[in-house]
This record gives sequence, structure tokens and C-alpha cells, in this order.
Amino acid sequence: MPTSSARTLKGPRRLQRRRDRRSPSPHWQFLRGFIKNPVMVGSIIPSSRVLIDKMLDPVDWENTRLFVEYGPGVGTFTKPLLQRLAPDATLVTIDTNADFTHYLKERIDDPRLVAVTGSAADVEKILNDRNLGSADYVLSGLPFSTLPPGVGKDIAEATAKVIRPGGAFLVYQFSPKVLDFIKPYFASIKRGFEWVNVPPATLFWAYKGESIA
Repeated sequence: MPTSSARTLKGPRRLQRRRDRRSPSPHWQFLRGFIKNPVMVGSIIPSSRVLIDKMLDPVDWENTRLFVEYGPGVGTFTKPLLQRLAPDATLVTIDTNADFTHYLKERIDDPRLVAVTGSAADVEKILNDRNLGSADYVLSGLPFSTLPPGVGKDIAEATAKVIRPGGAFLVYQFSPKVLDFIKPYFASIKRGFEWVNVPPATLFWAYKGESIA
């Protein structure tokens, strides 16, 4: 190969390596998001793999076509969700932090992912604007106990509206206060706990109508 051609090929590779070195790691990006808006980020440490598996275990993946995730951050749950979802399914992530949305779009090349900057309280409009219909499941790690007054109720109510009958709201929290918000809207709520996480988390599976688990 001529020397000029070899240099031409090496140029873009060098640029990509420089970009990779400058790009913040997921843990740093997560910490930066927490510092920027601690009210909307539940923890400075992403969820453990054990918690992720336990939280997602009851999901009926075969019959899931629309999954919504609130507060995806750097994709700690987003990537496992995409690994489990069917090829024709859609995952909508909603985060108030535009940095996280941009990070997901840059790092995850998957046509099934629709990353949106916005409020979970506006989930109904977000799905309607994209003609996506009802969600089978909604997942949230948003810290309901520290959300501004009224926001937790608005999110719970909006979530109940977009989930189809038999679908579920999956919630992992470090405080059980979320029950005050979701009880009025969901017929059956199952509860679990996971010690292998920092900090340990309480898990909730809130079903709309009959449980599909």
C-alpha cells in the first residue's frame, strides 16, 4: 500500500482515538449528572447487574412492543432493556437532563431507541406525538421522595394513563415513599428488596388491572 494511502487511513483512526479519550466515562457522566441535578438522580452510583436482572425478571418480553424508561442516565438499564426487547419493539427513554439524552444517542446505535429530553410527567404527550400508542411497561428509578411538590403525583397519574391494561410500572427506589404516589392508580403492587446495590434498593412491580406475571 502506498505511504500516502496508509496515512490517509491512520488519520481518522487517530481522531477517533482522541475523541474516545476525551469522551467521559459512563461513571463520570453519571456523577456529573447527579451534581448538576441531584433532585432528579437517585444515586451517584449506577444500579448493580443483580438489581437490573431482578427488576426485569417478571417482564413478558415476548409480548412487549413498547417499553418506556424514566431517567435512563448513562444507559445502565437501557442497554439490558435493548438486549431483551424484540427486534420490532421500541424503547423510549425520557430524561430531563439533555446531556444524558445526547450521551445515549451518541453511545447506543439502535433504531429501536427513541431518546427524549423531557419530563416523565409529559409521557402521554411524548408517546402521542410519536404515534406510539400504549406502553406495555414503564421503568423508573426517579427519586420520588425528593421530587418537587406535585411532580411525583403527576408522574404516577400520567404513567397509569399510558400503560395498557395488564401492563406494569416497574420502580426501584431507596425510599418506600413512592407507594403513596402509585397506590391510587395501580390494582396490584408487588414488592421486593435488593441488598446487592449501593445503596440497597426497594423494588416495586405495580400492575394496571390483572397481573401479567
